[in-house]
Amino acid sequence: MFHNIGVPGLILILIIALVIFGPSKLPEIGRAFGRTLTEFKSATKDLVSGESEEDAKSKDVKKVNRSYFYKKV
Repeated sequence: MFHNIGVPGLILILIIALVIFGPSKLPEIGRAFGRTLTEFKSATKDLVSGESEEDAKSKDVKKVNRSYFYKKV
């Protein structure tokens, strides 16, 4: 989809962004975009690994509940 933009197209997009947002806002927008990509990457790694923190916590709770049950009987 974006493989036909090229260098002139990117320069045009940057000029439009500079006009719309101004030079003081562009670094803030870049930082926010970078943080978003970082969060997306970490969330994707969690999904790919197949086990999130909630799954790990629920497994720990099940282990505790089972051990409590077995000690009681």
